[in-house]
Amino acid sequence: MFTSTLAFLGLSLGLVANAFPTQPPKNGKNWVVIVAGSNGWYNYRHQADACHAYQIVHKNGIPDEQIIVMMYDDLATNEANPTPGELINRPNGTDVYKGVPKDYIGEAVTPSNFLAVLKGDSDSTKGGSGKVLKSGPNDHVFVYFTDHGAPGILAFPDDDLHVEDLQATIKFMRQNKKYKKMVFYIEACESGSMMTDLPADIDVYATTAANSHESSYACYYDEKRDTYLGDWYSVNWMEDSDVEDLSKETLIKQFKIVKKHTNTSHVMQFGNKTLAHMKVMAFQGNGKDNVQPARPVTLQAVAEPDLTPSPDVPLAILKRKLMKTNDITAARKYLGEINSELKMLRETMRSIVEKVTGNKDVTQKVLNSQLDLTQHQCYKAAVSHYKTHCFNWHNAQVSTPLSVTQMEPHFNVLVTQTLFTRSALCEEPALDFHQPNQSINQMCLWRLASPVTWFVSRSLMPRRSGAK
Repeated sequence: MFTSTLAFLGLSLGLVANAFPTQPPKNGKNWVVIVAGSNGWYNYRHQADACHAYQIVHKNGIPDEQIIVMMYDDLATNEANPTPGELINRPNGTDVYKGVPKDYIGEAVTPSNFLAVLKGDSDSTKGGSGKVLKSGPNDHVFVYFTDHGAPGILAFPDDDLHVEDLQATIKFMRQNKKYKKMVFYIEACESGSMMTDLPADIDVYATTAANSHESSYACYYDEKRDTYLGDWYSVNWMEDSDVEDLSKETLIKQFKIVKKHTNTSHVMQFGNKTLAHMKVMAFQGNGKDNVQPARPVTLQAVAEPDLTPSPDVPLAILKRKLMKTNDITAARKYLGEINSELKMLRETMRSIVEKVTGNKDVTQKVLNSQLDLTQHQCYKAAVSHYKTHCFNWHNAQVSTPLSVTQMEPHFNVLVTQTLFTRSALCEEPALDFHQPNQSINQMCLWRLASPVTWFVSRSLMPRRSGAK
């Protein structure tokens, strides 16, 4: 009886042990891809996030030849930087820029290069170092992305990454044995929409800063730099990695900590959630037995994190800068004019949707909709039409002073709401979406309406790399 009990207990323990994935095999490697998809001083926080992420994986034993970094790299020597050659990711923080590899910078930070990096397709890269994942069936891959987003979209400086293309690339990696286990952390508004269709049976686990219908948040406003230093979800996971022993902490523990602290949005998890029981070190460090994790550090809590919805960041910065001026009356008048422009843009959006639907009730339904994106082809075609026939927010010189990835104050109303509306129209079965595309072209008329909108947008537009 005693022997039988021991045998049963041994079998039970074996089943429990096998229920969760093991750590990396000794002949496997750890690979990391880090992407900051924005540029410009107003977007400082994204590249600071990316540099901080590099410091974490580097100090935890992953060699630079297995780390690929994509960032515009226009901040360290920016004329607005009070500490040239340095970037920080928290108030009074240490420099996170030193030593960061410059694999893809400037115009090489593109969706096509990102997907080529993941696929291990160096022949398809344009610009940059050409470094790509050389991972195989025994390797672990960690991917961290930080930037702006919209339903089914992650923004890059001059283009957008669509959810359909990202999911196809993940499936390609699976089919071609490019990883054993893979983890994504994504910081962006509506970032959950990028992973809602992630299969649970391909050994990929993902967490996102927000669900499919809400903004992520910036944090740590710096008066000296007149910009935000970090993003709330991102600094929460990275500061947790800084203070924890990553060889002991699991991904699920980190997820729960980040979810609790990130109380401004709904931090989500997707894919194969059994991977979350693996140690953080298995992805953010070199999990081999002979590699020790970085020594945990002590971080003082920041009393006021200055949490701000990401789409509101440029206007929040502008308000702070204006209120620091001596002429408060002029500042208030200026802000009043800006708010008037925003109201006009909201009304324009409503009139266009009403023209498309031909019905006030359907218009209200579309404007209020928060539907999960399922009609990917319709949405991708709609976004392409909008950028081609109305304006391309990535190319301010050609079509409009706005730029989605540069985050001018009108992004929230003019771009995010537009993309939400376009996705809602695609999901509305009663509408023939292809018929009314011409009506959306009326959105272009706003740019001729007011010199205030033009001036504000131009004043906030970051200079291209090398500009003085």
